[in-house]
Amino acid sequence: MRQLATARHWVFDMDGTLTLAVHDFPAIKRALEIPQEHDILHHLAALPAEVAAAKHAWLLQHERELALAAQPAPGALQLVRALRERDCRLGILTRNAHPLALLTLVAIGLADCFADADILGRDEAPPKPHPGGLLQLAERWSVAPSELVMVGDYRFDLECAQAAGARAVLVNLPDNPWPELTGLHARDCAELLARIDCAEGLAF
Repeated sequence: MRQLATARHWVFDMDGTLTLAVHDFPAIKRALEIPQEHDILHHLAALPAEVAAAKHAWLLQHERELALAAQPAPGALQLVRALRERDCRLGILTRNAHPLALLTLVAIGLADCFADADILGRDEAPPKPHPGGLLQLAERWSVAPSELVMVGDYRFDLECAQAAGARAVLVNLPDNPWPELTGLHARDCAELLARIDCAEGLAF
């Protein structure tokens, strides 16, 4: 495996990874009359078009309010800017909508760090854990999927990386509940940056 410090292609989840987690998914499911055990996006995709459209509109407005008020997660700004200064390719793969990802990046002060085409939302790629978004970025960047590092805070991010053949980093959780899916666990983005800075001899 290549050393962590030599990784040059990084893909980030958005909500809860680069931002403080604020989505109340149980409340969103109640508002949209979605069973708690169902995935929101998959549930909406199975509804009749007219019903799904109305619920997607509600979800988009709710997420827009959250995007405008987004706050960066601990160490996220420093990590992203440090990787950018090292000439790394940086992407976003989110289950949120692309326009809201752009709003979020503006709100947290990272809008200048990501090319628009490297920000994939739920309309540009199949929602995670499907690996399509990572494979799309690998093709766009002309690298093998194994060259990508996927950074996220939930099992969907890790499963997406595993399915694509990319490396997976879990952040923003005190412990790692999915060790079988995780290449590296850091308590937050600040710790991940410290691990990168001290990565001589450390490999996934």
